[in-house]
Amino acid sequence: MPKYVIERELPGAGSLAPDTLQAISQKSCSVLSSLGPEVQWLHSYVTDDKIYCIYLAPSKELILEHARQGGFPANSVAEVRTVIDPTTAE
Repeated sequence: MPKYVIERELPGAGSLAPDTLQAISQKSCSVLSSLGPEVQWLHSYVTDDKIYCIYLAPSKELILEHARQGGFPANSVAEVRTVIDPTTAE
């Protein structure tokens, strides 16, 4: 299954209260549930003004549909081609 990185521009994201992050997560999970098991949210990284989400999905179009239905920004959606880490240097 292809893996995607979604960049969501959200000014002040790093200052969002835990209950706001919980509400965003609940909305995301609700939309994912309606889309079916093909789209899976793995995790997200929250920075000062952006959220970077990692998803598994059969297509970029399903990622964009999730964003549309949830009312989430999806400023950039890129398919992960490979993963490297320190062991890649060995």
